[in-house]
Amino acid sequence: MFEGCGTGVRGRRIASLFVVLAIACGGDEELQAPEPPSSASAEQQQQEVVLGGPESVNDARLRAADAEPGNWLTHGRTYSEQRFSPLDEVDADNVHQLQATWKFETGLKRGHEATPIVLDGIMYFTGSWSVVFALDARTGEQVWKWDPFVPRDYAQKACCDVVNRGVALYRGRVYAGVLDGRLAALDARTGELVWEKLTVDRSRPYTITGAPRIVDGKVIIGNGGAELGVRGYVSAYDTQNGDLIWRTYTVPGDPAKPFESPALEAAAETWKGGEWWKIGGGGTVWDSMAFDPELKLLYIGTGNGSPWTRHIRSPGGGDNLFLSSILALNPDNGELIWHYQTTPGDNWDYTATQHMILADLEIDGDTRKVLMQAPKNGFFYVLDRKTGELISAEKYVEVTWASNIDPKTGRPVEVPGQDYKDALALVKPTPFGGHNWHPMSYSPKTGLVYIPAQDMLGAYRVDPHFTYKPGLFNTGTDFNTFALAKRDGFYGHLLAWDPVAQKEVWRHPHALPWNGGTLATAGDLVFQGTADGRFVAYRASDGKKLWEEPAGTGVIAAPITYQVDGRQYVTIVAGWGGAFALAGGEGASAAGVESRGRVLTFALAGPPPTAAQALERITMEDSVHRGERIYHVYCAGCHGAQAFGGGVLPDLRKSKPEIRSAFNEIVLRGIFSGKGMPSFAPWLTEKDTALLIEYIDQRIADTAN
Repeated sequence: MFEGCGTGVRGRRIASLFVVLAIACGGDEELQAPEPPSSASAEQQQQEVVLGGPESVNDARLRAADAEPGNWLTHGRTYSEQRFSPLDEVDADNVHQLQATWKFETGLKRGHEATPIVLDGIMYFTGSWSVVFALDARTGEQVWKWDPFVPRDYAQKACCDVVNRGVALYRGRVYAGVLDGRLAALDARTGELVWEKLTVDRSRPYTITGAPRIVDGKVIIGNGGAELGVRGYVSAYDTQNGDLIWRTYTVPGDPAKPFESPALEAAAETWKGGEWWKIGGGGTVWDSMAFDPELKLLYIGTGNGSPWTRHIRSPGGGDNLFLSSILALNPDNGELIWHYQTTPGDNWDYTATQHMILADLEIDGDTRKVLMQAPKNGFFYVLDRKTGELISAEKYVEVTWASNIDPKTGRPVEVPGQDYKDALALVKPTPFGGHNWHPMSYSPKTGLVYIPAQDMLGAYRVDPHFTYKPGLFNTGTDFNTFALAKRDGFYGHLLAWDPVAQKEVWRHPHALPWNGGTLATAGDLVFQGTADGRFVAYRASDGKKLWEEPAGTGVIAAPITYQVDGRQYVTIVAGWGGAFALAGGEGASAAGVESRGRVLTFALAGPPPTAAQALERITMEDSVHRGERIYHVYCAGCHGAQAFGGGVLPDLRKSKPEIRSAFNEIVLRGIFSGKGMPSFAPWLTEKDTALLIEYIDQRIADTAN
């Protein structure tokens, strides 16, 4: 654990002049020790910063982001991460008049998952491979582009595609996490690199796909890689020079070594037997965060175990803290204040890294400061965000692994046999979750949370031959169960959920899972993109579909809305990809969409766009069995279950004979490593590739028939 400077910053907005009054704590200078909070000293330190440039985005302005509905200043628009916009020029009565205003092609394929940041007419976002773009938010014209040139062999380390969920903006700089573990600070006006820091040990398969957050002058970043085998942590860096301020590990390391904190020493008591630290343990902080400036608490979600299977990871039992948990940290030093574990001893890849929303709700006659989350495990949680106390938890999708959450203990009541310790188990939800990373939203006007929910049946079985394979998936589960994945068992829906009554209010069914995140607005609207390539608006109160446009590619990211020159725009970053698109097999291939990155922006009818800005409508035998097992262990994670490609990477059923005849060169000698296809020579032989070819040939024949 590292300790560092905390900043005390207050601000107020003068409406007519749009002026933010900000306290300087260290400013752009070297970090200084924090002083006790004092309103008198705060007033003496105030400086005027006029809005109108990226340099003016400081702590006070971020805290007051809700007062700037025209901008989208942070990942979830405000620190509460509600993804609700007060803009109402576009509403349920006129949304049918939305027209395409501009389109921008990123030139990149694979998944696009970013939420853009918009400040005073400039939009900042990321594409695949961690490429950062700045666009004119009025026209879509590129202002600058920064390519970190991630080595393409890093695709092997990315469990769930080479994606990135966005940037943070602060004091004239754009901050981005890079897939290969770097944290970069860019000049917001030019895109030039100011500094970059390596945040991971590259001898381990760490990646970064999440968006950084700015909290009290620090840039917060986590990482991923638990499927392959890493130990999770979250770090805070000095925004000015990139110096590490503190780092908090989420699971204990080697118990023979000193623990980094008392919290980890206590957590180690919940890991029993096994040698988890050699693989890593997991608990990665790969996505969701939220911040309450009044309580001064930073909330992070932690991921699954490494390996997934608790019978291998911790054979003596135990909760395995702090896997699949929500942690409240002191943002000054990373100290743990409280925790709530959604899935004790997680056995199914039920991460708690899904989107967290902060709100004040009327519950039993009292106003409660709550944190809401719909993690992968299928239960919707409402927690007291001051203390971590469970207020309520109910199933928001079909759940078979647990009957309920005990209201007294806050623990799930597991269903016997669903832990797949002794035999294969069919379980809901799957590792894809009842809800995955795709952001949900909350409308204070309707009191509803809008969840990109999904319903899939998963098959789990302990891998009886598990051995740790550095650089490959190390889940401890038998991936040959992927072959049980069937198209008719995969569905999704947009779910409107009442978090107080803990019940469904309405739903809109989708043909497929893996649909995009949501945006709620004061115009009684909810926007969502879909896996089959549509962008749709619904009435927030009852779910009636009001407007739809083709996107030309599957949409998985969440939309935003902003205002420039008095005109409201709605934008979505689109590009099919991610974990389900890679590994979902027939279910993912049913999307029938192309993987291409683009930004689509819409507004109500106004001055006609120029020809350059106009967006065209886009009318969008034993050996075989052994080969099947090899395929599902080594190949299905990227090329899809049963060799059904998901539209991101090649569908091997469509591979040409010359490609299959070159399998030894491709699979064993890595001639395509520069394209992200690694060599599997340490684990496979020419006999194995021959079996693979037989299996793929059989799948080609099956498809033809």
